[in-house]
Amino acid sequence: MTHARGERSALCDLLDRLGPDAPTLCTGWTTYDLAAHLALRERRPDAMGGIAIKALAGYTASVQNGLKARHPFPELVGLVRKPGGVYGLLPALDEAVNTLELFVHHEDVRRAQPAWQPRELPADLEALIWKRVSTGARLMLRRSPVGVVLHRLGGGVALGGPRGGSRVEVTGRAAELLMFCFGRQAHAQVELTGDPGDVARLREATLGV
Repeated sequence: MTHARGERSALCDLLDRLGPDAPTLCTGWTTYDLAAHLALRERRPDAMGGIAIKALAGYTASVQNGLKARHPFPELVGLVRKPGGVYGLLPALDEAVNTLELFVHHEDVRRAQPAWQPRELPADLEALIWKRVSTGARLMLRRSPVGVVLHRLGGGVALGGPRGGSRVEVTGRAAELLMFCFGRQAHAQVELTGDPGDVARLREATLGV
């Protein structure tokens, strides 16, 4: 089983267990909303633009709400459980495109629940996450107000944010750095070192792809 399929299966098992009204780390979204987002992302390419482009967000939201209206929660989770569109036909593409997306959203659900604990990840998944973080740091941290130096526990350094000026050092495991860079700063187990004002600004910044 690929990592994308493993994260997909574990996320859907968790969604089934928690039901439609559980909180997530996605602002304003319940587990029902998150399931609709994931189904839309794979099965309604016409509505994907609004995920990244504000001008199209209204249409995307209407399609997402329509999915919730047409599909009971268990049925919607069932749609997410099976890779849709080209991802169902090309497992390699599913792995390349969806591993981080599904990992982060799995953690969005896990970390929004009481008494969550970090997972022990397989070494190859941790390495894959770090590879994606280290190559994508500039993109994910492009809106950072300060320079950022990512330090992976176990080895590895990546840079992001403005190239000049002050910097904040962010240290943690690859998965925690990923959550931080995806805008989940308050829920990432990392250590931040730098000027207190810079650290505070970085914690509140809008990060992510």
